[in-house]
Parts: sequence; structure tokens; C-alpha cells
Amino acid sequence: MALPPSDHPCWLKGANGGLAIIKTDNLALQLLVKRIERSLDPEFKKAEDIKAFFAKWERMLDAEIAQLTSI
Repeated sequence: MALPPSDHPCWLKGANGGLAIIKTDNLALQLLVKRIERSLDPEFKKAEDIKAFFAKWERMLDAEIAQLTSI
């Protein structure tokens, strides 16, 4: 499954806590969720970090990517 485009609202919603609703067994994604929740970075920076993570691990996160648009 392809990643949503950079301007898709799921990235900002994920940066605002929406990422926590994604169901996953992937430890790296679980750690990212916690890091994003605790981060004091601006929303756009968090969204960029989330997008970069999913772009890097796209091949391993098919089920999670499918859930992104429902955030």
C-alpha cells in the first residue's frame, strides 16, 4: 500500500495524538508514538518525523499504513 501524500491531513492528525489509535505490534512504531506524544516540537515537525518514519519502513508497515487514512 502506498503512503498518503505529504499534504494529506493524516500526518497532522497523527502529530496531534491520532497516531496512538493505530493498532500495531511493531515496537519501533510504538516507540515513535510515545516520542511524538512527549515531544515539544511544533506540529509540522512531528508530522514530518512521522512521514519520514513511515517512508523508511513502508515495506514492513502495510497494515499500519492502511490505517493512516482513518486517523
